[in-house]
Amino acid sequence: MHLNKLTEKVIEVSKSTGAFIREQYFLFNEENVEIKSLNSLVSFVDVTAEKMIVETLKNIFPEAGFLTEENTTEQRNLQQTQGYDDWLWIIDPLDGTTNFIHGIPTFAVSIGLMHNGKMKLGVVYEIMSDECFSAFEGSQSILNGKPIHVSERKNLADSLIATGFPYEKFDFIPQYLKTLSYLMQHTRGIRRIGSAAVDLAYTACGRFDGFFEYNLNAWDIAAGAFIVQQAGGQLSNFTGGDNYIFDREILASNRFIHQEMKTIINLP
Repeated sequence: MHLNKLTEKVIEVSKSTGAFIREQYFLFNEENVEIKSLNSLVSFVDVTAEKMIVETLKNIFPEAGFLTEENTTEQRNLQQTQGYDDWLWIIDPLDGTTNFIHGIPTFAVSIGLMHNGKMKLGVVYEIMSDECFSAFEGSQSILNGKPIHVSERKNLADSLIATGFPYEKFDFIPQYLKTLSYLMQHTRGIRRIGSAAVDLAYTACGRFDGFFEYNLNAWDIAAGAFIVQQAGGQLSNFTGGDNYIFDREILASNRFIHQEMKTIINLP
């Protein structure tokens, strides 16, 4: 199956799963919440949504393996995801679970496909706004059928930056606070939406000029990062490396402010 046709199928499953999540949003009871680890929450909605996605993708493309947040199917380990000649779905069925649980209407389905360590397609469906961001290898990034591109703002002073606050692994906080302090004083503002997939999608379409966060998992960012790439953006880890999907830290921006942001994140 060609990547464009496969992307269309992934958009379909993202939207059908999103319809289920949207329905549950209005019915949800916080008594259904479970705690996976410190401040990491899950509910039957996440698990059911992931099962819906996995079963559909198995039928569409049975050759591919899975790396998913809720472990509802056999997983590839991280060593098997990098540099191997196989296909891998990287899935977050509900990115922004804490928002969902607390009634904040910003969360998304995130589905990416990797082959031989390289992303081939990505779909991020922001459910409550009904905005579907997508891209496949060789394509432009698309939002609801229309091409999108990262911003052209050339100066950090004119830029709006997104980030996420750590909910565990707090050892980087002192450096993180230094970065936030600088950005508060030298940008148009900082936003914290609560979904890395949405942050990246907004960077891809130019709403944000840059996004950075640490302690992320591959399923949080794989699809969104690829959409940024195909929208003309620049991506790296905090020190400029290109293994940002698995390094648990990512910097995504337009091509003009990337170096300056990297320098600020690494200020002594």
